[in-house]
Amino acid sequence: MTKLELPVEKLRKFCDYTQFEFETTEQLTPLEGIVGQERAVKAMEFGLLIKSPGYNIFMGGLTGTGKTTYAQSLVHHIAKTEEIPDDWCYVYNFERLGQPITLNLPPGMGKEFAQNMEELIEDLLAEIPKAFDGEDYERQKNAVLKKFQDDSSQLMEELTKTAEEMGFKLKRTSTGFVSIPIIDGHPLSPAEFEALDERIAKEIDEKTVQLQERTLDIMRRVRQAEKETKEKIKELESQVGLFAVGHLIDDLREKYRAFPQVINYLNCVQVDILAHLDNFRPQEEDPNQMAWLKPPGKDPLKKYKVNLFIDNSQTEGSPVVVETNPTYYNLLGRVEYKNELGVMTTDFTRIKAGAIHRANGGYLILQAKDVISSPYSWEALKRVLKTGELRIENLGDQLGAVAVATLKPAGIPINVKVILIGNSQLYQLLYHYDEDFRKLFKIKSDFDSEMDRNRDNMTNMAAFISSICEKQGIKHFDRTGVAQIVEHSSRLADHQEKLTTRFNEIVEIVYEADAWSSVTGGHYITGEHVKKAIAEKAYRSNKYEVKIQELIDAGVIMVDTEGSVVGQLNGLSILNLGDYEFGRPSRITAATYLGQRGVINIEREIQISGTSHSKGVMILSGYLGSKYAQEIPLSLTASLTFEQLYEGVDGDSASSTELYAIMSSLSGLPIYQGIAVTGSVNQKGEIQPVGGVTHKVEGFFTVCKQRGLTGKQGVIIPHQNVVNLMLSEEVVEAVKEGKFHIFAVETIDQGIEILTGIPAGARDKRGKFPKGSVNYLVQEKLEKYARAMLNFSKEAKKVSRARKSKQTG
Repeated sequence: MTKLELPVEKLRKFCDYTQFEFETTEQLTPLEGIVGQERAVKAMEFGLLIKSPGYNIFMGGLTGTGKTTYAQSLVHHIAKTEEIPDDWCYVYNFERLGQPITLNLPPGMGKEFAQNMEELIEDLLAEIPKAFDGEDYERQKNAVLKKFQDDSSQLMEELTKTAEEMGFKLKRTSTGFVSIPIIDGHPLSPAEFEALDERIAKEIDEKTVQLQERTLDIMRRVRQAEKETKEKIKELESQVGLFAVGHLIDDLREKYRAFPQVINYLNCVQVDILAHLDNFRPQEEDPNQMAWLKPPGKDPLKKYKVNLFIDNSQTEGSPVVVETNPTYYNLLGRVEYKNELGVMTTDFTRIKAGAIHRANGGYLILQAKDVISSPYSWEALKRVLKTGELRIENLGDQLGAVAVATLKPAGIPINVKVILIGNSQLYQLLYHYDEDFRKLFKIKSDFDSEMDRNRDNMTNMAAFISSICEKQGIKHFDRTGVAQIVEHSSRLADHQEKLTTRFNEIVEIVYEADAWSSVTGGHYITGEHVKKAIAEKAYRSNKYEVKIQELIDAGVIMVDTEGSVVGQLNGLSILNLGDYEFGRPSRITAATYLGQRGVINIEREIQISGTSHSKGVMILSGYLGSKYAQEIPLSLTASLTFEQLYEGVDGDSASSTELYAIMSSLSGLPIYQGIAVTGSVNQKGEIQPVGGVTHKVEGFFTVCKQRGLTGKQGVIIPHQNVVNLMLSEEVVEAVKEGKFHIFAVETIDQGIEILTGIPAGARDKRGKFPKGSVNYLVQEKLEKYARAMLNFSKEAKKVSRARKSKQTG
């Protein structure tokens, strides 16, 4: 037992604060970047370096390892050295209404162009009315109108003269001209015309037809003259408008001569302005129409505005966008609508950018879980990455729910590197079940949950603490405080030679230690403040641990820490409450008897056993058979259970404990109840490592302390788990004083000797175990079972033959 007992120095790796070359973290340069993630950092740097399609990045790892913070820091650093992408604008499409077009301009020019168009419209509203108020325009317009009036009068006189020559008088009506026959200077009435001689009436009818033809020709010439007059006036207005508009637009053409798409747009603007000059001239208001009854969306000048869709005038380098709510519209943009008098209206100025637009030419950082859980966002994101183009579409149009007339904005080419942040399980799911994912996210940056506990990383941990103190304006740590953080970090990592990289948990202790430092006073945060923060944090969460301990103390949960019992001992398990976990001892019992069912796991029989636990129990049959049943059949039934366990059990960390219970039951040797056990076992009888060994030891120590430490109590752990021990200072002190013991074993034989105080016994050359050893007693009991089973089988056969003979006779 002494040989297998662990010395005090292996129970916890203390951090010697004197090894630090600084007195306080105030003397350190705050940490930039991330610590202990060399593999992930190299993957990130390569992923950001390569610009080929499909090389987007998935950052995987446990929550709290600093992925998001590091991603933002690194990407911002790289983005500052890259080119600023273009501005993008949506403008009115004069050729295809409802299909706004895009213009891209160098960064900053989009904002300037939008302002230029605003100023152009303001200038035109002033210049065009002024141009039409000039004497020259009125004189030329009046000349054109006078010529039309003169020509019209001349044609009408010609028509009147022709009618008189033909014996008619023309009378103008609302529908045209009516010809009235005249005889002897007297206009004929309809009755008089009916009374005329048939020959004379026929001649009048023939002349009437000729006059109508002549009238139609004259009226056609009048309409033609009217049309020509309107065209001349329009041409005149266009010339006057061009005089007011031309030089202003020419200035813009000159300014943007290097951008053909802008020049083409300005040409369309000029043509449309000259075709709608009345929009720039004062309009007479209808006094009978109330303002609120005016039809919606009738601003005729709105089409000349510019929708500055993406403005990179203030961007430094390429853009970095972190979208915390990646809904479909937040990612891909939208066309907004406005309710005006019950009518939903929209226009190109209501096209709004999404996160992908804002990140175009740069980087988009997203939480993978948020994207996937948001309806349609994941498929939309993949579509953009595959096509390299983004077209804004409303969900209703895609789903085909209701056909609604809407805008169809032109698409924008997209060049963005997406960085998804999630956990490793999500990565595996996407990789195996989404074939697009492996094509689009070819870089995996996998963050580790731990790093080596070496001098460099401990110094980096101190620099990290310094950066937190500087950023948050809290007190700095002295060397003792840093040493306690290092020890706590190893405890979180469950390894003496590792430090955790779950920095959010370290930050919590830093904040809380600062709070306790403020209570007690002092210029710096010390090791005592850190211990206080850790203890108080545990106290806030350990209510259920205390409740279970009370039940154990009261005997409601039966756990023995003294005496010896056959087929019974204490196993150790972990209860995880999410924010807190602790070890809990449980009584495990075994009952063995003659039979052929082998090892029965009661938890499995009632279906509250997990697969790992069931596997561990089934391994026991393999061990018993291979060790004790080489020459005899294994005629055994062994019933195993966790007493007072109702919520289910999983994991194989109790398999060695269960085997000890079976061996005790078979050998009849009692097991000392002050020694608890954890550890897995294989079919060869080798002890295998388990998880949570620190909490398990502390859980049993707490029970023993409450009952009273006798100096004989302790825990058996797998020898591989020694490096995982980061026990509390209280446990370490108890071991140092000889009040508690921790044993590390490699085999079942070593463990059973500690528990029973009897040698396990190794086979001699004849294959026999030493008499009186544990293995001898187990072997003897199994042989007894085998003989009993053979005798029972013989007797059963005799009875069977006798019954058959009697039936035959």
